[in-house]
Amino acid sequence: MDGTNESTQGNFILLGFSDRPHLERILFVVILIAYLLTLVGNTTIILVSRLDPHLHTPMYFFLTHLSFLDLSFTTSSIPQLLYNLSGRDKTISYTGCAIQLFLFLGLGGVECLLLAVMAYDRFVAVCKPLHYMVIMNPRLCLGLVLMAWGCGVANSLAMSPVTLRLPRCGRHSVDHFLCEMPALIRMACVNTDAIEGTVFVLAVGIVLSPLVFILVSYGYIVRAVLHIQSASGRQKAFNTCGSHLTVVSLFYGNIIYMYMQPGNSSSQDQGKFLTLFYNIVTPLLNPLIYTLRNKEVKGALRRLLLHDRDKKGVRVKSPDRHL
Repeated sequence: MDGTNESTQGNFILLGFSDRPHLERILFVVILIAYLLTLVGNTTIILVSRLDPHLHTPMYFFLTHLSFLDLSFTTSSIPQLLYNLSGRDKTISYTGCAIQLFLFLGLGGVECLLLAVMAYDRFVAVCKPLHYMVIMNPRLCLGLVLMAWGCGVANSLAMSPVTLRLPRCGRHSVDHFLCEMPALIRMACVNTDAIEGTVFVLAVGIVLSPLVFILVSYGYIVRAVLHIQSASGRQKAFNTCGSHLTVVSLFYGNIIYMYMQPGNSSSQDQGKFLTLFYNIVTPLLNPLIYTLRNKEVKGALRRLLLHDRDKKGVRVKSPDRHL
């Protein structure tokens, strides 16, 4: 009987960390706190970027989309993980599993491309500062973001159905805490060399190509910075690019390891913790990186807080005028 038809009836079982029951309670508390902080941090970045007129620039337009991506990415899997960690029920419906896989692949692909777009933005800002606002006009910025979303979704539309249709011969247990592609490939009861080869090719296109573009962009940026005469100018240029480089390092360090060796070639336990880091720690750190290292964001937060405080002060004092 075809395992595909069997697997579409009923639920999948996400084994997750069930082999370490003593660890599940600790993970639940840690992940819940990290998830709430992620929601607060990324929502703050989005609100500050939209509310403060000083941040209505291409850089913060892209940063807003990055924060939205991080919010969507964590929310696509962490609530389900928290539910599974909180009790004995480790199931997820077939539809839920399919949605999780689609979002995980799609949003991950969009983030790869968006980080490349942000590198191009930094390249123009440092190497062609006088033409920055002309080159990075609103139409181009919107087009670049739409391209990133389109390619990410197309990649997911190509890979999700192929992965879900693999015959599993009645197997329903996913050795992971989410419906992630390498874990689903390992469940197959047929030879998966062809699909693993396809995954590798697509990974080169949507993961490594943007990384190469980022590295080349920063090669030009470093060369331009070294030609800046003043030390303060060099420091400002490095500070402008430092946050983005840190985010790129965190993101690509995990994703390359996971997706350049799909299927059975990667360590399952190691893969779980790397995916957990990729799902919760990186989106948690991104807002901190951009606020702690960025004077503009800190200034915008200060202005918004002081503005709110002044408004409250006016409301408190206003009745005195009628005395």
